[in-house]
Amino acid sequence: MTKPSVNCPTCNKPQVWDTTNPYRPFCCERCKLIDFGAWAKEEHAIAGEPDIDELFSEDLKH
Repeated sequence: MTKPSVNCPTCNKPQVWDTTNPYRPFCCERCKLIDFGAWAKEEHAIAGEPDIDELFSEDLKH
């Protein structure tokens, strides 16, 4: 049975999706950490309505 293949979200390198790669869907730890850093710097976001905290956060700024 052929295992599915996916592209690494960071470098776009094709990867076989199986348990031998502990970093899946990334090809390696480096790509995983690059993606994690992008989330930490808020370069990635999940689309949707803003949190209620964001709506009222301007009221807290002086």
